[in-house]
Amino acid sequence: MSLAIEQRPERLPLSVACKVLGLNRSSVYQRQRGLVGDKANRSRKNSVQPRALSEQERRDIRDTLHSEEYRNQPPAEVHERLLEKGQAPCSVSTMHRILRKEGENGDRRDQRPAQHHAIPRLKATGPNQVWTWDISKLALVTQGVYLSLYALTDLFSRYTVGWMVSLKENSALAMQLMEESSARYGIRPGQVTLHQDRGSPMTANGFLGAMRALDITCSHSRPRVSNDNPFSESGFKTLKYQPDYPGKFLNPAHARQWCEDYYQWANFEHHHRGLNGYTPAQVFTGTFEQVSQSKQAALDARYALNPERFVEGRPIVKMPPTEVAINPISAEDIAEGVIDKVNFPTLHAAGYQANAI
Repeated sequence: MSLAIEQRPERLPLSVACKVLGLNRSSVYQRQRGLVGDKANRSRKNSVQPRALSEQERRDIRDTLHSEEYRNQPPAEVHERLLEKGQAPCSVSTMHRILRKEGENGDRRDQRPAQHHAIPRLKATGPNQVWTWDISKLALVTQGVYLSLYALTDLFSRYTVGWMVSLKENSALAMQLMEESSARYGIRPGQVTLHQDRGSPMTANGFLGAMRALDITCSHSRPRVSNDNPFSESGFKTLKYQPDYPGKFLNPAHARQWCEDYYQWANFEHHHRGLNGYTPAQVFTGTFEQVSQSKQAALDARYALNPERFVEGRPIVKMPPTEVAINPISAEDIAEGVIDKVNFPTLHAAGYQANAI
């Protein structure tokens, strides 16, 4: 083989010849330099480096690092102090290598390992399967004084099933909101999953114990991930961007009256874009089917009068989404082997009742 390599035409590159003959080009180079047997297997890592410190120099540096003066100092500090004394035995990285070989390099105390929290993945295919809630601050005209608005929303329909305005923010009020809302809509044990962030009312032992007593499964956002509870956050933004939002309320009674009017509008009059133009109440109670028939009849009449205006054919009314999810499984997740373990069964909507608490 070596003879064939040596006698190859000058115009034929060595890499091409090695590829045709099935040879390793590095091995050919080694043989050309006369490195065979043990010499060919000698790596630079295992060979003696000509610029390396002697064993005595390494012992002296190790003794210096172990000395009473430097034993509690990091190599960078030791290096600077030795330089001030006119000494430069080695670099900082060499000190680290010497300590690493002795098993003495690393953190002085145990460090908390990186925390990995599971991504909350929730899916609702009907009303009263997943509820989300949060607390937002409402400013009063008195500077520095705020009210707390608790809002509980059905994920599938965006219907606000309960709300509360209070001077305080605590887990006891949150328990009251959940207990009254569960009783109002006839929630069965194990029916609802409750999603929230990690605020103190949401993670209080008393609140979590009350949810266990109601057999409500609790789901929490990841720490410092603001978009794990997007539906509640979006609901508060819609509320505060209303044209008649006062910005600052006179007192709690003023805030409750305004919120009562707002949630009446948001539940029964607001045609939600995420619901394809239906109101939350229509989707929550299932009356959207009759409403869609009326909308379709209007489009059919329009189409019959001027069919030429509809270049894509007869218009069809869109229906609300059949499922709504928080952090839904994406194509990338499927490609990486992520399995969606959250698949709630379809449940019938509870009977409609007013939501004010």
